[in-house]
Amino acid sequence: MPIFSPDRHACAPSYVKLTKQPIAGGTYRPLANDEDSNACAPSALSGHHGSKLYTQKSAIHAISDNTSIFIPKVDAPHLPKTTDDKSINEAANNSTHPAPLSAEIQLTQTDEHPLMQAFEVCKQAARTTTNALSTAGHAVVKAAKTTGHAIHIAATAVKTAWHTFTNFKAVQLIIKFFRKAYGPWKKRMRFSYAFYAIVFTLLTSAEVIFLQWGMYSEPTYDKSNEVDQTTKILNSVAGQVTKFVSQMYLEQKYQFLLSLFTLAVIYLVFIFVTNRFWIATLLFGILFTVYGTANSVKMGLRNESIIPADLSFVTGGDSGKLLSFIPKESQSFVNGAATVLVWFICCCIVFFIIDGRRSFIYCSWKRPFASIKNFTGTLTRIVAAISSIALLCSYSWNLSVPGSWAYSFAGSLGYTPSLFDTKIDAQTNGPVTTFLSLAKTKVIEKPKDYNRDTMTQIAEKYSQQAISINNNRQNDLTDSTVVMILSETFSDPTRIPGISFSTDPIPNIHAIKDTTTSGLMLSSGYGGGTANMEYQALTGLSLSIFDDSLIIPFQQLVPNQKNPYAFNQIWNNRYGADGSDAVHPYYQSMYLRNVDYKKFGFSHLRTLDSTPSIKHKDTIDYSPYVSDEEAYKNIIDLIEKQKHPQFLQLSTMQNHMPYTNWYIDNEFVGADTSTGLSADEYQNLETYTKGLNLTDQATASFLDELNQIDKPITVIFYGDHLPSIYSTADQDTENHVALHETDYFIWSNSASASSGTKLDASNTAFTSPNYFMSLAANHMNAKVSPYLALLTQLLEQIPAASRIATETGGISSGDTTYLDMSGNQISKKSLSKDAKQLLRDYELVQYDMTAGKGYLNNTDFTKVQ
Repeated sequence: MPIFSPDRHACAPSYVKLTKQPIAGGTYRPLANDEDSNACAPSALSGHHGSKLYTQKSAIHAISDNTSIFIPKVDAPHLPKTTDDKSINEAANNSTHPAPLSAEIQLTQTDEHPLMQAFEVCKQAARTTTNALSTAGHAVVKAAKTTGHAIHIAATAVKTAWHTFTNFKAVQLIIKFFRKAYGPWKKRMRFSYAFYAIVFTLLTSAEVIFLQWGMYSEPTYDKSNEVDQTTKILNSVAGQVTKFVSQMYLEQKYQFLLSLFTLAVIYLVFIFVTNRFWIATLLFGILFTVYGTANSVKMGLRNESIIPADLSFVTGGDSGKLLSFIPKESQSFVNGAATVLVWFICCCIVFFIIDGRRSFIYCSWKRPFASIKNFTGTLTRIVAAISSIALLCSYSWNLSVPGSWAYSFAGSLGYTPSLFDTKIDAQTNGPVTTFLSLAKTKVIEKPKDYNRDTMTQIAEKYSQQAISINNNRQNDLTDSTVVMILSETFSDPTRIPGISFSTDPIPNIHAIKDTTTSGLMLSSGYGGGTANMEYQALTGLSLSIFDDSLIIPFQQLVPNQKNPYAFNQIWNNRYGADGSDAVHPYYQSMYLRNVDYKKFGFSHLRTLDSTPSIKHKDTIDYSPYVSDEEAYKNIIDLIEKQKHPQFLQLSTMQNHMPYTNWYIDNEFVGADTSTGLSADEYQNLETYTKGLNLTDQATASFLDELNQIDKPITVIFYGDHLPSIYSTADQDTENHVALHETDYFIWSNSASASSGTKLDASNTAFTSPNYFMSLAANHMNAKVSPYLALLTQLLEQIPAASRIATETGGISSGDTTYLDMSGNQISKKSLSKDAKQLLRDYELVQYDMTAGKGYLNNTDFTKVQ
């Protein structure tokens, strides 16, 4: 037998000394043959676990001298295993046949190959991963068993406690009672569809009447005038509502049926979508009771109904702030509506419980194809829901589109749109019809000759006009700070027929108006419309040119524009982003000002809740609003802080409604010499007048302080609209224009070149808010842009224009009201040829800047030359 030494091996074998084991017995087992004996050849041991066996040039053969082997009948001794032992054992077990020499050499060579080494590494990694996963699996199983055991214990405890509870005699009696009652309860009556139809008709009709009731107010009569009882009844709220319903019989006007149809479609949407009649009834009743109550309050405060744009107050998080606007005289109405609503909710809940019919239309979502009944019912419900929603959307979308099916259908029932004034439209057609008519807003009618060439010609035309004007002017607008002040509801009350005081409420502003450019502004609002005046003053655009469905540009137009123009951009172009700033001592989301002012390019809109917020925000006595004195302090801070001139916008809040006896020491209670007013009118008027007097004093002090600043500053001051407190005067159509006229003045401090300037009253006595910047440029003797040149020339031809509801002078409701230099109304037909051409150019410019393609943006139309 050949001998090999251990130093020829890569790894020397290890040896373990074994103790003797007694042999109790055994048997001899013959070896198979010589080939089997070779199973123990060293070549068979190679290639396992990295063990390598080296030979010189030939394989090592072990030749057995025995032909049999003795196998003892005892268990093999348990020996400590080593890595080498394991390798040898595996080699012995796996090598049942001798390997040839060539294979042995090949195995040795393969073991040394990098691929085999990588394979071994991967194999080991797989084994490690498997062990880790196995361990994790065992841990998860163990945790699951533990959790399950805990749940089982808890469930057993709960079950035991429940059994203990239910074994009480009192509980047993209750259980027996409900078991006996369940049978009859399950068989309770299902309300018929005829009953549903009755409820549907009654509730819809009641809501129409309730909504219409909120559109009217009780008239007041002068004690000196005798009014018969029949007239009083017909003019009362109940009389007007009765007329609204009965006119379909007396005058063949079916607006009541139109409102009934609209509400019925909305009601059906609730029914088919929820598939629960009483839940739909509950939702419908709550929605329109709340809507009708809010409509009534807004009508009393602002003489306008709720429109879709008003929803931004709710979505903007201002719904809580709106509650502070509810006047005392409306509080009882609100409380009554709330009481009725609570009872209505209780009734709906009771009917929902006792009605055995759950689904209005039978359907089965779980097994829709189990039977023809299931399939038909489910399909019917789907079709009903989709059809009702489609009908409502189509009707709302097309109601304001002439020639559409909805417009024609509504017209056949007496629909006569008057969207220029939502109060008139709501009283005539119903508030819901008015609301849906404004769901789709049309900005402005496209002029027939609108195109790029036309707008290029207009830009060139008024560029030449600007050059001509600027040849006679020496100053630049941006050399001065311009402060535009919208004073909330500021207007001399003594101009209203029947209103008088023994003391002048605004003596300082009367004196200022006598010494500087001033006059009256024609407002498009009465009791409301602040944002509209603000928009027109900032942009130079006129509300009268827009489509009647565009009620509030701040909410319906500006948020959707990419680059809307405003006059503050003149200062931004010269001084950069901090060329303009704004202050509003209330909340920034009102009328979406936070969105609009950012689009206009103001560096900040400083409000009570902005960042940064206003610094000065004190109120007076019991008033909830920041005083004008405090508001002016915020403007002073901005002027002193900024080194260069700027454009500043201030919209005040002190004199905002309601007027609930805010002031402790009100001398105008005793100074009120007005006649023919109701008790509420007296209280509102006296509180409002005291606020005007405080504004008068604060404004005079503000101007005095500006005179102490060595910077040229010009102030544009105007009232936005009158408050809706003159209910007696409002009943006389002859007063409609007077109820839309507010005070304004343009003043420059002593450091300005235009200090003491007062333009000819024949050119300034009456104006519109869109003309303020062109008037200021004229007052300051400042150069203008082509756009301001157009406004300057238009002002000379049409001093004032506004879309207000009036029938005075034979001008029909809704038409734009035009005033001449003397304040007399003139019709559009009577305008001169030049005035009509200017108005046509103005309409083209306004269309291009709001709804058109913006051809003027590529010119210098808004740049001061």
